[in-house]
Amino acid sequence: MENLIFSLNATVPVFLMMVLGLVFRKLGWIDDVFASKMNKFVFLVPLPVLVFEDLATVDFSEVWNLKFVLFCFAATLASIGIAAAVSLLWKDKSIQGEFIQASYRSSAALLGIAFIQNIYGDAGMAPLMIIGSVPLYNVMAVVVLAFFKPERRHLDKAVWKATFKGIVTNPIIIGIAAGLVWSALKIPMPSIMEKTVSNISAVATPLGLMAMGATFDIRKAFAKAKPAAVAAAMKLAGFAAVFLPLAVMLGFRREELVAILVMLGSATTVSCFVMAKNMGHEGVLTSSVVMLTTLFSAFTLTGWLYVLRSMGMV
Repeated sequence: MENLIFSLNATVPVFLMMVLGLVFRKLGWIDDVFASKMNKFVFLVPLPVLVFEDLATVDFSEVWNLKFVLFCFAATLASIGIAAAVSLLWKDKSIQGEFIQASYRSSAALLGIAFIQNIYGDAGMAPLMIIGSVPLYNVMAVVVLAFFKPERRHLDKAVWKATFKGIVTNPIIIGIAAGLVWSALKIPMPSIMEKTVSNISAVATPLGLMAMGATFDIRKAFAKAKPAAVAAAMKLAGFAAVFLPLAVMLGFRREELVAILVMLGSATTVSCFVMAKNMGHEGVLTSSVVMLTTLFSAFTLTGWLYVLRSMGMV
């Protein structure tokens, strides 16, 4: 019950922020122009700062475990491949990019540390899970969304060049690179800078959630109900069912397994919507998957945790 309550406390407020955005839109306090500017601002400033903060403040030398990092990387890469294969089933090819990203990309960095701290009292293996998965999450999200734009052309030299330019100039990628370099060089972060970075990154999720809720069209969402349901099922149950047994066979236990569980089975991150909208996609499918996974992840994560505990693994 304690874990269920924690999961609900972690996910329900997120869902309610989306609902607030929808309510504010109905009341006329947020219009299309304002929601669009909010999306762009979150994409350009708070999200890159949030990613930078996650990576720059981790001391990797104290907790390094190459086997664990490689597993997280391999499981994430395989999940992306599975999502890409499933996306070929849809007749509407304009949703492929959104479907792939929303299927594999977890809110691991946001939820992972809090979830593990609640169980074990410290961050445990969450920072290493972040290294193995989050940079790949973001890099592949840029690649997928760039290649699978609704108006995409044949993959000629110009498209490859434009895609590469989009990747290296993407604010999220710049945030990842800056965070990794900062951590690797062990540069101290002055208190003033630390508080400023923390304050900026803190607005990424609430602003992104309200903007998503404000642009959410329930009629369009029902039109994409089937792919949204499939993506949500893959995100909350499918990948965990495939890779958790492999993790157990490889000898991962306790904090390691919980971190892997969060990586595989937590809700789709709201930054998926922000990136999709800012890279030329409609965003309806993404927002539907985020809302579905956010609503049900409290129950599925608790279910997976119960299974692992009953087996004596965590």
